[in-house]
Amino acid sequence: MILNTGTRTDIPAFFHKWFLNRVEEGFVFSKNPYNNQIYKYNFNPKTVDCICFCSKNPKPLLRNLDNLSEYKQFWFVTITPYEKDIELNVPDYRKVIKTFKELSEIVGINAISWRYGPIFITEKYDLEFHIDKFEEMASELHEYTSDCTISFIDLYKKVLRNFPEAQEVTTDERLVIGKNFAKIADEYGLQMKTCVEGTLLDQFGFDSTGCMTQQVLEKAIGNNLKVPKGKYRNRECNCLMGRDIGLYNTCMHGCRYCYANS
Repeated sequence: MILNTGTRTDIPAFFHKWFLNRVEEGFVFSKNPYNNQIYKYNFNPKTVDCICFCSKNPKPLLRNLDNLSEYKQFWFVTITPYEKDIELNVPDYRKVIKTFKELSEIVGINAISWRYGPIFITEKYDLEFHIDKFEEMASELHEYTSDCTISFIDLYKKVLRNFPEAQEVTTDERLVIGKNFAKIADEYGLQMKTCVEGTLLDQFGFDSTGCMTQQVLEKAIGNNLKVPKGKYRNRECNCLMGRDIGLYNTCMHGCRYCYANS
């Protein structure tokens, strides 16, 4: 079984104590947000093949990572250079980079990936800004992960309520980002990826098959996964979604582009 902690909220950043209590108790309840059905999942190293963490700030859980030493893990850490006008409560990216390095040294380079996104373009956060910051981050992170996944902003209705001035990233802008990011990544030995963004950037060497695929998780845990065909996969990519134990409308990062909070 794959347990996913990060599609709906950021458990390592805000609910790490609750999570560790659930691990100690040996079970967790999770509610389906669409039909309100309650599921019970058992926490046991024999039944949990991998715990997938998605976080903008892993540091609070990092202090207690010894409690999870029996569990195989995969970490997907988002690091973006936006300021407080966009990410109100996210730590400065330089602090998150430091935490990323510490985490990589514990779980191993194959069990941690870097996400840069969502990318959007404004007068302040223009193409040059993104290219410069990406190179800065790649120079810091390339020895601690093997890949980076980028994404572009999705203009859901709830996103536009909190970020009304947000604009769709144009095809030309995506191509500029893709070409320059790929060049930088090649210099630092990073594999670039996209997820649910189509195949536009494949021409620059991007892997568009997904960010948490079966192959990615098997490499992270060092074991083969037996996954029923067509089950627990995202409809728009090959990612294994697993059982999500988070809850929508609970993340406190305050990101204006967030789709998980109303």
